[in-house]
Amino acid sequence: MKSLLFVGAVLGMANACTKNTTPTTTGAAGDAGYQLSGQLTNAPAGTKVYLAELGETQFISRDTASLDDKGQFRFTGTVPEAGLYQVKTSDQSQVLLALSNGSKVELSGDAQKLAETYTVKGSKDSELLQQLNRTMQQSKEQMGRLEQRYNQNAQAGRADSMQALEKQFYAAQARSTNSVKALVKQNPKSVVSAFVVANLINPEEQFGFADSMATQFKTTLPDSRYTRALVAKIEPMRATAVGSAAPEINLAAPDGKAVALSSLRGKYVLIDFWASWCGPCRRENPNVVKAYNKYKGKGFEIYGVSFDQDRDKWLKAIQADGLTWKHVSDLKGWESAAGQTYSIKSIPASILLDPQGRIIGKNLRGEALEAKLASVLK
Repeated sequence: MKSLLFVGAVLGMANACTKNTTPTTTGAAGDAGYQLSGQLTNAPAGTKVYLAELGETQFISRDTASLDDKGQFRFTGTVPEAGLYQVKTSDQSQVLLALSNGSKVELSGDAQKLAETYTVKGSKDSELLQQLNRTMQQSKEQMGRLEQRYNQNAQAGRADSMQALEKQFYAAQARSTNSVKALVKQNPKSVVSAFVVANLINPEEQFGFADSMATQFKTTLPDSRYTRALVAKIEPMRATAVGSAAPEINLAAPDGKAVALSSLRGKYVLIDFWASWCGPCRRENPNVVKAYNKYKGKGFEIYGVSFDQDRDKWLKAIQADGLTWKHVSDLKGWESAAGQTYSIKSIPASILLDPQGRIIGKNLRGEALEAKLASVLK
């Protein structure tokens, strides 16, 4: 079980901080720049406070200040554009804020546990970021408890309890995602919203939402780095987004004869990207077999696309796992033509098509696949 939205994906980059030799955020502020002032408790005078910009893959050190005898600190400077910044006293005590030229941000909290105690004023973007952080943190804690119970039941072999907990986990995940999406929709002019959609929403599973927000950000935040990143991320996905006509695949089956994906029109088809060497794929295969055996006589077919390079290993895995559906491969591994067409970056991956060849679902596994098939094959 894995969380779709998780603020730790950002905070986890704290240990990859690099020092920039030309800190563009320092200098005289005035009305043109930003002001970030703070008052922290539970720390002696002289305690260092670090300011770092959130880059594409890591935090970039921008400035350092020290607490005075009243626990106060201050940063001033200019930024090239509105963006997200980390303020921390240690890797275990840090928060994200939004800074822009002209903003006057006030931060307060416990220096030893900033994330849990901080409050921020003077910046609507920073206030939104705090609201989003709290929403995701609550969800993370709830799903963490469910995952712990799930693992305990797995060790005890209680399959029914595991199944129930898995449903609760994904329901909690869906609520978290919907809460975050609602906040983003309410704040289409905020760089925080653009950052969240570009970095913390899975566009494969939320393409319609990501695409609609990208359209809005092109108007409300046309020059933002986060808008550019979002547009660059979703454009290659457009051809294989839910609702699109599935691109053709025409590769060789085990007997050497080509089998076209379009030859299965008229049925619901699961394109299953996998490989014999892929452990998660092999572990998922029993779920796929179960779904196939249940629905193959009701208008359902599977089109397996292997990322194997060794023909013998491919064929042995098909037989060993009891995969009795259509199989194709060009034996090019990650360079598979089908994988390139569908922009597959990890496996197992799957795409569900309706009888007209349009994409109606992506990466449906286990119960999610059976539930979807049950709903369309009534």
